[in-house]
Amino acid sequence: MASDKDLDSPDRRDFLGKVTTAVGAVGVAGACVPFISSMNPSKDVTAKSTSMVDLASIPKGKTHTIEWQGKPVFVTHRTDETVADMQDASTEIDPQADSDRIQKPEWLVVVGLCTHLGCVPNRNEAGWICPCHGSIYDNSGRVVRGPAPKNLIVPHYEFVDEKTIIVGKKV
Repeated sequence: MASDKDLDSPDRRDFLGKVTTAVGAVGVAGACVPFISSMNPSKDVTAKSTSMVDLASIPKGKTHTIEWQGKPVFVTHRTDETVADMQDASTEIDPQADSDRIQKPEWLVVVGLCTHLGCVPNRNEAGWICPCHGSIYDNSGRVVRGPAPKNLIVPHYEFVDEKTIIVGKKV
């Protein structure tokens, strides 16, 4: 039978103190997990972080509009003539070389929102024109005229293969 002296020994008190501390630490960690997990993006946000585009369905000279993160994105299959015409960036308000805006010359990917007030520009032969205030963008999405201060934004995108791109970054 254990004596009272054994129950109050320093070794036993130290052991019980360490066990109590360990159980408390596990409890605090368990309580923190839901709070930390709530900071991660939800599944619907993660699903909208990227959009896959089948380039084979877009004929030369045409633009396909997709939705990415609630915004329109214009994917344009440019003709050889358009590519040649877009090499000069000297007349634009926000000069930027065509090669800095594309990964492959025949494909242009831009967010379809005017950089002035966020209207959706309409496509025409020369590029895009904003119906709200008349900003004009060329076939590389560079602002040529109007109140827009910047070129159309080029989102992050990657070629998966020759006929498929993914717009956006994986979260």
